Amino acid sequence: MLVKVAVYGLGPIGMLIARKVLEIKSLELVAAFEVDDSKIGRDVGEVIGVNSRIGITVSRESEAAEILRRSGADIVLHATSSHLDKIYPQIVKCIEAGTDLISTSETLANPWYRYPKLASEIDRMARENDVSIIGAGVNPGFFFDALPILMTLVCTRINRLRVIRSLDAGKRRLSFQKKYGLALSVEEFTRKIESGEITAHVGYGESVDLIASALGVNLTRIVEKQEPIVSTKQLKTQYFEIMPGRVSGVHGYGIGYAGEKELVRVELLAEVGGEEFEEVVIEGEPPVKWRSTGIAGDTATAAVIVNLIPKVLGARTGLLRITDIPLPSAFLDLKGG
Repeated sequence: MLVKVAVYGLGPIGMLIARKVLEIKSLELVAAFEVDDSKIGRDVGEVIGVNSRIGITVSRESEAAEILRRSGADIVLHATSSHLDKIYPQIVKCIEAGTDLISTSETLANPWYRYPKLASEIDRMARENDVSIIGAGVNPGFFFDALPILMTLVCTRINRLRVIRSLDAGKRRLSFQKKYGLALSVEEFTRKIESGEITAHVGYGESVDLIASALGVNLTRIVEKQEPIVSTKQLKTQYFEIMPGRVSGVHGYGIGYAGEKELVRVELLAEVGGEEFEEVVIEGEPPVKWRSTGIAGDTATAAVIVNLIPKVLGARTGLLRITDIPLPSAFLDLKGG
């Protein structure tokens, strides 16, 4: 069966998602939406850099509901912003058009944690319109939640669970380096984080809460924090020159407590020149330790979004979390394969 797909948002991740859609035989790209005037009215192929026209024009966000209905889109792959209160109107348009939706929004991965009222409203509308809505990606969606949750399957007792993701911030795209505050003074970093002008990672609490929920544990509190890493030497990325005393990365974490005991910790180290790895450590019976050598985050996020399509199309209606769908996997239906 040919699945008709629309892509909502053609930033760096949205463009990756669109390219992946074009590679899969059973997916047909039927629409794309943007707010950037420089992209609107152009052929999607030109915008995403596939070196050929594909016959689909980038449309304005305001036209989304009408075009989704007219195109017969089955599902929207959404990549615009992190915070649910900002993207809520976009989600409503898709629901009212009768399309399922998979979003990269970090707070939509477990929306009941930070936005319980909006989550309940989206769930109600999705059920009434017979559609499924989910937020996912590499983190939240995989490293900080789905992966460690799956790894607990082999344990009969869990005393503490810790997930660490470490990456070289200097190798990331410009928008990533900006939102992590590279080259800022500590004072500028603190002010911009507090005002929301930069965000660094979003979703520590969502992931901690989702892990605890999967384990059947009611946490007494969740603590989230992000601290600047200050360079002791001169550093350089493709976009920034970082002098000693300036921000060269971020150390962030979320901790979930059961009583006064730390039960779940998710931790991110994003620093220029940092080691690339992911690690899950479960202290329990039996103890478990898993470590990778680093997975490309942007490519992996696009893969998660596209790979979830068949699972979400077959899922129950309403607002879902990654734990509400069958075990996800790769979607191997490549053109020429």
